[in-house]
Amino acid sequence: MIVINARFLTQKMTGVQRYAFEICNRLPKKIGNHELIFVAPNEPVVNKLENDIDIVFVGKHKGQLWDQLSLPVFLKKNKNPLLLNFVGIAPIFYKNKIMFLYDLAFKHHPEWFSYSFQKLYNTLIPFSLSNSKRIVTDSNYVKQDIIETYKILDRKLHVIYAAPSEKFINKNLKREKFILTVSSIDPRKNLKRVIEAFNKIDSDYKLVIVGKKNKTFSNVGLDEEIINDNIIFTGYLTDEELIDIYNTAELFIYASLFEGFGIPPLEAQACGCACIISNVTSLPEVYGDSVEYFDPNSVDNIKSKMEEVINNKDTIDKIKNLSALNLKRYNWDDSTSKLKCIIEELI
Repeated sequence: MIVINARFLTQKMTGVQRYAFEICNRLPKKIGNHELIFVAPNEPVVNKLENDIDIVFVGKHKGQLWDQLSLPVFLKKNKNPLLLNFVGIAPIFYKNKIMFLYDLAFKHHPEWFSYSFQKLYNTLIPFSLSNSKRIVTDSNYVKQDIIETYKILDRKLHVIYAAPSEKFINKNLKREKFILTVSSIDPRKNLKRVIEAFNKIDSDYKLVIVGKKNKTFSNVGLDEEIINDNIIFTGYLTDEELIDIYNTAELFIYASLFEGFGIPPLEAQACGCACIISNVTSLPEVYGDSVEYFDPNSVDNIKSKMEEVINNKDTIDKIKNLSALNLKRYNWDDSTSKLKCIIEELI
């Protein structure tokens, strides 16, 4: 038996849930002689996997308590099988596990998170990392950060890149005069500077912000005085709605201050939308020369890059051509094969 912590299927689809969902959709039902068992708390399933898997619902707890109390009880009753923990803090005292960790923002920028969240992560993550058999992360940037921050042995760490879902395609729709950004409404996504920069642009474009505020994060600082009729908040969108809006935006902006990988610009590229993004953390590793970069800490630099691109069709066309090449580097089937090799090595 190989157990997958499937609590992510009871959560809204954001970046880390997307990563877990896409890989779990592609994993075989058996690896070697070991059957894959998906185990979740007794909560409604929000995202149903397409490969018709059965979920075992166990325990009375919810959230992190379920991870640390109910899940370990189930594992112990079933002779301590290998656990794959895609999202959250894996059970800290359970050693036979592969733990996924996508970035260390909670460590380097605790001010971005609620007090309880960052305290929990900063207390428990080091324990869980230290006794994991393998650790999977989503970029070489994060791998090196984990090694330097927690003194983890290089041989325990593996990089498995994310990719855009196959749903995200270029429909060749008519582009409209708006700049799009897609992210959680949280401090690291830097939306305040994006809005301030947008408000300085002399154009008839609109700014469309897709995302929802999460209680995990601290105050975002989007004061009412910087919001106007040219700025549209859509809230959370379904994948189908998101694909359409990627396909009609003239430009996609991603001003994040800290990323382990950053999937939304890849989704935008897959939908044929030109991208401008931050020049920090993992983003240059992931996007290479397929985007235009700016300094996310400079409102003036963000403004200049917006104006430069929306006023230059040649630049937009160049970015789109390079985007198509960049997309070839990322494939969920390849990523799943890499994980399968890690699992086979352990079992």
